[in-house]
Amino acid sequence: MRIFGIGIDVIEVERIDDAIEEFGDHFLARIFTAGERAYCARQKRPAIHYAARWAAKEAVSKAFGTGIGEALNWTDMEIVRRDTGEPELILHGKGADFAREQGVAEVKISLTHAKLYAAASAVVLVA
Repeated sequence: MRIFGIGIDVIEVERIDDAIEEFGDHFLARIFTAGERAYCARQKRPAIHYAARWAAKEAVSKAFGTGIGEALNWTDMEIVRRDTGEPELILHGKGADFAREQGVAEVKISLTHAKLYAAASAVVLVA
């Protein structure tokens, strides 16, 4: 396998907190899948988990070289947690189509967060 692209992103948790406060469910439904919303809502500090997923989606879009828009929408990407605790990217819709067209074999992601910031990195591998 070879590297197709690498992406990284960092976001202030407060930005997500503010967006949730101002736009509520409309914001959450536009950016996060139902599964992501359910997971984050169960956490002690939901905003920090939303922020990590935001950063992961931004990092993935950078690794694909597309940004978020026509080739890849926010909800085309779903960040789930494996039983081992490792984050995993699941692609839906146009995101899955784009990955298939590019010959993507795997996308590795890593998330981290602290009190004020969340960050993520992504590496896209092709066969």
